[in-house]
Amino acid sequence: MPDIAYSAEVDIKFLTSVIGVEKIGGFEAMSALIVFDFDGVIADSEYLANVLLAEIVTELGKPTTVEDCYKLYMRKRFEEITASIEKSVGHAVSADFPAEYQQRTLSLFRDKLVAVEGAREYIDQFKALPQCIASSSSPDRLAVCLEVLQLQDFFGPNVFSASNVERGKPHPDVFLHAASTMGVDPSNCLVIEDSASVVRAGIAAGMTVIGLTAASHIQPGHRKNLFSAGAQYVADSFSEVEEITNQFLK
Repeated sequence: MPDIAYSAEVDIKFLTSVIGVEKIGGFEAMSALIVFDFDGVIADSEYLANVLLAEIVTELGKPTTVEDCYKLYMRKRFEEITASIEKSVGHAVSADFPAEYQQRTLSLFRDKLVAVEGAREYIDQFKALPQCIASSSSPDRLAVCLEVLQLQDFFGPNVFSASNVERGKPHPDVFLHAASTMGVDPSNCLVIEDSASVVRAGIAAGMTVIGLTAASHIQPGHRKNLFSAGAQYVADSFSEVEEITNQFLK
């Protein structure tokens, strides 16, 4: 449990109930921004994606477990994943592999994807604050997942993919692009992220980062990895994230 210095009970539903900008703690409501990573933070998608990937690599001739995929493929770009698979199985994949992989992934998500426990409640609790998504996933994948989770209307255009910037994560570009587009200084942004490598991107962007270990793919020892990457906070649940957010807004 993090050391929480501030936990005032604030009903932020009324922050902008009159006119202009109200204050939450020390921040003006529109000057702070919550920036979510997506996979493993809002969507509990990493386990599903790696189950499918293990199945695919096994079909290609190399018996592979979910744990193998966590070690070999997770957090890599698709081109890197493909190259690693080809090295592992000893032959090139077919030309239609990318399309087939995308189709199978999205089909699985439409059938089985759920939100990380507590994510929806947290989003609703702070809905008076600007919130956005800054993700390595493709726009098509994000659109499908948001539709499945019934969050597309809430986030609207405030969904930023690494496809929108020159350098993807772990570079800070997508975080900086999101903050710039939303009109908020990076120092007033709170990032929620499950990956140690991407924690570094948030820190490099000059943002405050919460490492989150609430999703089903999290492995033992990951809290230490997140702290080692520079996360100012690590939370095991969105209830803890809520407390940290209140502290940040003080």
